[in-house]
Formats: sequence, C-alpha cells, structure tokens
Amino acid sequence: MSFDTTPSAPHPSTTDPSQPLVATACLDLLLIEMVPMAYRITAELAAKEEEWTRTLGPGSGSGAQTAAARRSVETTTATASSAGNKVAGGASKEKKGGKKGEVEAKTGPEAGLGIGGIGGTAPGMDEEETRDAVFYRLEGLGYRVGLGITEKFSRDKPRFSDTLDVIKFLCKDLWVLVFNKQIDNLKTNHRGIYVLTDNRFKPLTRMSLEKGREGMMQQAQPFLYFPSGVLRGALASLGIQANVQAESAELPGATFQIRTTGVKS
Repeated sequence: MSFDTTPSAPHPSTTDPSQPLVATACLDLLLIEMVPMAYRITAELAAKEEEWTRTLGPGSGSGAQTAAARRSVETTTATASSAGNKVAGGASKEKKGGKKGEVEAKTGPEAGLGIGGIGGTAPGMDEEETRDAVFYRLEGLGYRVGLGITEKFSRDKPRFSDTLDVIKFLCKDLWVLVFNKQIDNLKTNHRGIYVLTDNRFKPLTRMSLEKGREGMMQQAQPFLYFPSGVLRGALASLGIQANVQAESAELPGATFQIRTTGVKS
C-alpha cells in the first residue's frame, strides 16, 4: 500500500474571486426568510419573558409552586408558538380555520408584528426595543459569517498594508463572494470613515412592498442588519475593529458606512 504525499493544489475557490464560496441561491432564500424569522423569535422570547415576569414575580411561593408555574409558562409558550406558526403559514390556513384562525392571530406572540412578520412590536416591548433586539440577533449572525468567510478566503493572500487595502478587498473580493458583484462606489475621508455604495443591492432587488415610501424604507431597513454584520466580521478577521451603519435611501440601493474604532465624529 502506498500513500501519495504530494501536496494538492489549492481549491480554485480560495484563489479565484470568480469562484464563489457561498451558494448564492441558498443565501438569497436565507436572507428573505431571516428577517421575519428574527422577528418571530424575538416575539416568542418576549412573550415567554413577559409570562415569566408575571407568573414568577416577587413572592411567587414555594419551590413546588415555582415548578408548577414554570410548566404552566412552558405550556402557554408552546401553545402561543403553535398559534404563531399557524398564522405565519399563510392566509389559506386562516381561511380553513375560520374564526378560530382569527382568534389565534390576535392572541399569539406575533400579533403585534407588521406585514409579513416584519416590523411592529413584540409582547411587552415597544417598536424601538423590538427593532434593537432584531438588529442584535441578525447583526451577530452576519458577524460570524463574515468572520468565517474572510478567514478562509484571505489565508493565501499577502498581508494588507493599510486599512484602505482591506476596504478595497471587501468591496471587490468579499462582495463578489457573497453577492456575486462588486461594490459600485467607495468614498473615504482618509481619516477612518469609509462609505460603500451598492446601487443594486441583491437582497433588496426582490422586495415587494405595499406601503408608502416611508413605510417601505422602514420595512427594508432590517434586511441590511445581516450584511452590516458580515462587513464588521470581515474587518475583525483582518484585525480592524469598526462600527458599520447601513441605510437605503432608494430601493434597491444600499449604503454602508464603516467607522473604524478611534475615529472622532
């Protein structure tokens, strides 16, 4: 028996930006569902926390009573989650359920969410608190994705000489890997602030929104949380700590402002 010890050539996807490391079709579907999923999770966790607070408040009683209360909360949460899933399943299910489906839509943890499960409020939270919770969840997921992709793709590349080279790497190589196109415009004040503009940001190209302009922009904003995290994670992987803010002034365009740590406003 013999073993071939000849080192194999690196996979083309780690050296050629035109060979993506990401299944773009799967990523498109993921980005479409990720935002309403984050709102659903936030609503269910908020409902559970509110129930715990109400049931297990000060002077909640003995350990046996506490255990019984926990079982009651878990049962209530499971029922609410089931009701929310039925509502999220589509209008056809509500029609089959008749009035019962309408009651579930009003009493479930997702009752306060907006159209398509995007926007609105979670139980016991105002709109801003709900949006912050969703941002924290989606941006954190994006951070881990950006960290992993950049570590894998940049391992065979020469070390970047300065921050601007890193930003150019994000605009060209990383954006091609994830979204199959380059950033359309890059601006900088050469003092640690960089503005990346994508005139046709892929996750926003397939959005169909029925609200007016103000509501449309507000509903599109959560879809920028995940890519903002991707950028922040990629920068962290290359040794740069930064804050990333994203906005969309006109669909399907998107602008990402990168402010490296230590930069004064």
